[in-house]
Amino acid sequence: MAAGLVVAGGQSTRFGEGDKAVAELAGVPMIRRVADELESAVDELVVNCRREQTDSLREALSGYERPVRFAEDDEPDRGPMAGIRTGLHAVDETYAFVVACDMPFVNRELVEYLFDRASGHDAAVPQLDDQWFQTTHAVYRAEPMAAACGAALDRGEHKIIEPLFDLDYVVVGEDEVRKHGGLDSFENVNTREEFEAAAARF
Repeated sequence: MAAGLVVAGGQSTRFGEGDKAVAELAGVPMIRRVADELESAVDELVVNCRREQTDSLREALSGYERPVRFAEDDEPDRGPMAGIRTGLHAVDETYAFVVACDMPFVNRELVEYLFDRASGHDAAVPQLDDQWFQTTHAVYRAEPMAAACGAALDRGEHKIIEPLFDLDYVVVGEDEVRKHGGLDSFENVNTREEFEAAAARF
């Protein structure tokens, strides 16, 4: 019933040379750190990526304990909403936890809680105090969210928040996040400096 969708198709422009999704974070490819944390919470893993990334991502995920599929972008560089739509179309399960590949501190307990909160709704989306929705760290019912992303793209919208307003969603507040995993789960790695700091923590 539960899938993990890792969005890895960005160009990593702030990271510098190389694809940060497969960069060795304290000896382990960053996407593998994300996937390993999801392993016990999902029944399958889908990775959205550009076509030229597939081979290296497949190698990084070799031996993974859940079925892995790659959903390649037909039109690269259309942004995360298009990547999420492509990935959700490849999901076999009812619900999917969507996460960016550069969030290596994703917390399994929080993911499981988001699946619980999404039950009976189209989405469960965290919202930290005084911040916008954490749409790339949320659980969605795959079919409605894919359709909402397609409709938003057809309207010329590119902000990933837009599809949410077409869905029956629940908000998971900061108090709930702190109780079921913590705020570290939302940290992402965009630059080499952030990457080195994350490596030191591992």
